[in-house]
Amino acid sequence: MLASPCCQDHSKARGKKSGNAQHDASRSTAWAVVSAAEYHKPEMVLENVEEFTDWALYPAWSQAMAALGYMIAPHVVDCADLGVPQHRVRLFLVCTRSKSPLMLELQRRQHVPAASFLQFDAGRWSAIEKPGRAQATLDRVRNGRERFGNQFIMPYYGKGSGLTGRDNNRPIDTITTLDRWALVRGNEMRMLSANEALAAMSFPAETLRPDNHRLTMHMAGNAVPPLAGKRIIQALMVAT
Repeated sequence: MLASPCCQDHSKARGKKSGNAQHDASRSTAWAVVSAAEYHKPEMVLENVEEFTDWALYPAWSQAMAALGYMIAPHVVDCADLGVPQHRVRLFLVCTRSKSPLMLELQRRQHVPAASFLQFDAGRWSAIEKPGRAQATLDRVRNGRERFGNQFIMPYYGKGSGLTGRDNNRPIDTITTLDRWALVRGNEMRMLSANEALAAMSFPAETLRPDNHRLTMHMAGNAVPPLAGKRIIQALMVAT
């Protein structure tokens, strides 16, 4: 079983103080994993952000899993190392009913570049120099041009998201639930499309999705890259 309880209110990216009722409701979904483990008794992998183990109730959660006979082996993995075209560092807890924690032998794959899914010849583009464009955006474009020329991707918003563009020959950085990434082409730019975001998450091209950009981006940013899940489960099957 691959489990992925809500991560938003464990993540430091959320930026809210603990104790918020929204946090309690979100984090409590981790107990559904214990319930499923008690009933189904599967070999299990739980995916979440690294901060999951900082949760005040993580000791109680892990004790509950131990009471059901599970050993927990934590793996912190960059999904790019599993062949996903995206740097996405996540915690995978391998939970097995074994005598000792089972550490997986994960083969490090060649990184897949963002260029593998970016479509610079498609989409709706707008002029970079236009009224209302934020100065911070213009600065990122200028800095990106100095490093990568006239065609690159860059973070569009947010403190700490970087002051320059990114090389298309590297994996993209983390896909979030909002429009974070922009493509620059000459004097034009556009936001990453929903289909490109799904491809960055390693979803197949034929994946069905809502006919709504914002909802698709939200779902993509909250998802587990299918290829990462596949690689982890394959390694678990070999090990057991």
